[in-house]
Amino acid sequence: MAVDYDFPTTDAAVAAARNDSATIAKLGNLLADKALPLTERFRALFTLKALKNDAAVEQIGKAFDDPSALLKHELAYVLGQMKMPSAIAVLLSVLQNRAEEPMVRHEAAEALGAIGDPSITATLKKFRDDPTEPAEVRETCELAIDLLEWEQSKKSKEGPRSASAYASIDPAPPLPIEEAKSVPELRAILLDQKRSLFHRYRAMFSLRNIGNEEAVLALAEGFNDSSALFRHEIAYVFGQLQHPASVPALAKVLTDAKEQGMVRHEAAEALGSVATPDCLPLLKAHVKDSADVVRESCEIGVDMWEYENSGELNYADGLTKVATADGNGK
Repeated sequence: MAVDYDFPTTDAAVAAARNDSATIAKLGNLLADKALPLTERFRALFTLKALKNDAAVEQIGKAFDDPSALLKHELAYVLGQMKMPSAIAVLLSVLQNRAEEPMVRHEAAEALGAIGDPSITATLKKFRDDPTEPAEVRETCELAIDLLEWEQSKKSKEGPRSASAYASIDPAPPLPIEEAKSVPELRAILLDQKRSLFHRYRAMFSLRNIGNEEAVLALAEGFNDSSALFRHEIAYVFGQLQHPASVPALAKVLTDAKEQGMVRHEAAEALGSVATPDCLPLLKAHVKDSADVVRESCEIGVDMWEYENSGELNYADGLTKVATADGNGK
């Protein structure tokens, strides 16, 4: 999910919940309850994310036995954003499980890069260099390795980079301002398939940080790339930007039945995040899509759209759900 719907860090309820094992277990039960709509389970997941402790990591890890690839993908994403070393073991298990959906394994690899422990570099290299692995897994491992190596090198002390308004832990940092300042310069790097994927991702996140219509239109050209992983990341960035100019490109991706599910899924969630009036009919038109990951993402997208257009204080409303259940004696 492109938009991190977290509580304010000063929220007293979150602070109390971090030390309440019973509440964390109840949130885990909501997350694991296959009888609940996926929308409610996602909200429980993002509530656990806000708690950011080992007990929350444990509850999230237990949900990887779910049949929904979308949910498992989101579990891995959240564990990476939490940046907790206690998540490494379960993420490695997911990455190493060749029976798992590639989009889930890719997200586990990206999460491992986000956590940033160099001890897993050898494992990532094994999957990067295995030609029998799906492209999205190999490419994500390549990105994670490059991020780990960048963080350990002098390059992490390079010159100033564009300021980011986003709290997400990204698979690549923006480029130094001295290397590329203008949208045309960044666009050229973004679209240059002779450059490393990591360098092109850096241009992508620099364009995100600029965030104007010119940058959005440059990013949209990335949907023509041969890499499904790259195309999916463009959609993710559009979800963060929430810029109306991205809607036509996202709509084209979502409605393209020949596009890979992981790309269409990210486009659906991005449309829910952009949340302009024209996004809702697009999402509703695909809530019965033949691809499970697209159908489920459109359900989540509709929920996101409704949240963005409501007066709700928090998307991550799991603590409210737990308190209500307790009040009803459940």
